[in-house]
Amino acid sequence: QLQLVESGGGLVQPGGSLRLSCAISGATLEHNTVAWFRQAPGRERDGVAYISVSLHTSDYTNSVRGRFTISADSAKNTVYLQMNNLRLEDTGTYICAVDKWDRAMWGPHLYDYWGQGTQVTVSP
Repeated sequence: QLQLVESGGGLVQPGGSLRLSCAISGATLEHNTVAWFRQAPGRERDGVAYISVSLHTSDYTNSVRGRFTISADSAKNTVYLQMNNLRLEDTGTYICAVDKWDRAMWGPHLYDYWGQGTQVTVSP
């Protein structure tokens, strides 16, 4: 059974940085697309970034492009999200998800497995 465990969230001031981790068990990175989604109170679950190791591709939503970097460590079966220059609007629960069909696309409905999430709060 594929499982996802996120970590690395916390409280940070605007302009600060955090690195989130998504440790995956029960599957390898090479045949799955892994994405980070963000859920803020009262808002829909929005895609932040995704990566496909086998397709050699990644993408970001416009609001984080240039500030966030998604990466994958196949040896550790872990995907990271480095978040720099954090803004108030980056606050939310960050949830890792896996698309077992490796489609490298947005859309929560495409993702089959979800973690529990890690809270990121950006506040002065």
